[in-house]
Amino acid sequence: MKIVTSASELDEGCTFIPTMGALHAGHASLFQLAKRKSDFVVASIFVNPMQFENSIDLDLYPRTPDQDIELAAASGVTHLWLPTQSEIYPENFPKVSAGPIGENFEGANRIGHFDGVVTVVSRLFQLVRPARAIFGEKDFQQLALIKELAQRSFKEIEILAAPTIRESDGLALSSRNVRLSQSDRTTAVVMYRALLAAKEGKDIASSLSAMHRVFKEIPAFKLDYAQIIDEDNFAIATDSTPNQRAIIAGWLNGVRLIDNMQMSPALISAGAR
Repeated sequence: MKIVTSASELDEGCTFIPTMGALHAGHASLFQLAKRKSDFVVASIFVNPMQFENSIDLDLYPRTPDQDIELAAASGVTHLWLPTQSEIYPENFPKVSAGPIGENFEGANRIGHFDGVVTVVSRLFQLVRPARAIFGEKDFQQLALIKELAQRSFKEIEILAAPTIRESDGLALSSRNVRLSQSDRTTAVVMYRALLAAKEGKDIASSLSAMHRVFKEIPAFKLDYAQIIDEDNFAIATDSTPNQRAIIAGWLNGVRLIDNMQMSPALISAGAR
């Protein structure tokens, strides 16, 4: 694996995985998927200040550079790009708006977050010029916005979605999990339990009720939202919506956690009758 500090060292046409570091098995699964798609796999590590609501959250974001290099090399990355802030954000760089989808759910709770996401991804795409890029479904609203960005401004780049990787107890892997105590980590599984409960619902109303019942049992988890949306446009789903997904976000002792799950065909067909 080659470590580069400037995008000028990269040829175009790679399979690209942008990250903010603190890499884990979920990232490794993206790298391994990329390796199956291409012999030229570029991963970037850049902690993007534009997508943090405040400097405290930015400072608390975990940074594990030695571990990151080791994991990337072992998982099929051929080029690890470590850009500087001045390369990503030169003077008078263009800022990008996330649009209406970016104003809901995570966007409503984290003002400006998704504008920062689509701005940095736009800059990364401009610099790397990949053939395709891979993003995880764990950050599903982010994935939707990046697909929208690519359709609008980077039609030549194929966007691939990779499934969420979970611990054996169902907790979705996240770089922020390292900030959880062992007790909090056990509590965080409430999100997975709530998603499974939603999958068992016979319609939207019963699925929503099931999720909220699960969260009421665990008051330590401060729920922001638990909703079922239309995957295609992030509108609130109805029983006739064909592509339903449950999305969840909240706080656990100061750590922001999110998760989501596609609803089962059984729920969709039952609700449509």
